[in-house]
Amino acid sequence: MKSILLIGLGRFGKYIAKKLNDLNHEVMAVDTDEDRVNSILPFVTNAQIGDSTNYEFMESLGVDNYDVCIVAIGDNFQNSLETAFLLKELGAKKVIARASKGTQEKILLRNGADQVVYPEKQLAAWTAITCTSDSIIDYIALNKEFAIFELAVPAEWYGRTVIEIDIRKKYGINVLGIKKDDRLNTSITPDTVFEPNTSVLVLGQDKAVHKAFKV
Repeated sequence: MKSILLIGLGRFGKYIAKKLNDLNHEVMAVDTDEDRVNSILPFVTNAQIGDSTNYEFMESLGVDNYDVCIVAIGDNFQNSLETAFLLKELGAKKVIARASKGTQEKILLRNGADQVVYPEKQLAAWTAITCTSDSIIDYIALNKEFAIFELAVPAEWYGRTVIEIDIRKKYGINVLGIKKDDRLNTSITPDTVFEPNTSVLVLGQDKAVHKAFKV
């Protein structure tokens, strides 16, 4: 369990708060809007109304005591930038900030943020990849070359084993797991048999995965 300072309770921040609550993390939530703060109270450990660009207010939060500080402000980039900078000035261990443009991402990384999330860009990439083939169920980019894919098991693989298909040797792709009825089996052996109505999680280069699965 980690202690997390979450700043900004718009739609993005609210989703983060609820997910962190599901994962049983301790969350201090901050926003300037009283209604937003009140609405998130059932999902966080504590919440305060305050201005994250105000040094005295931020200092009172004990920023350096949190494992992670998340800046989820989406409607005012100047405030987001100032907040990220202040967090680092006050000793934040790790600052994750939201960006909505490529230039914002670069500026945040130079001014306090250790990591930047770019929801629109990431969702656009996910949509573009998953909509191009009925076989691609999910997709997580790891860098510019490698990604984790969830794909429907091709019909020609039914009844054959992992070692028979051998996509690791042929394409440099690793099988991470097989999912059936929302149950994920990660105990994959060379003798594991591919079955109908299942999906497979694989790790590899984008081009190699597209070639191996003909997507």
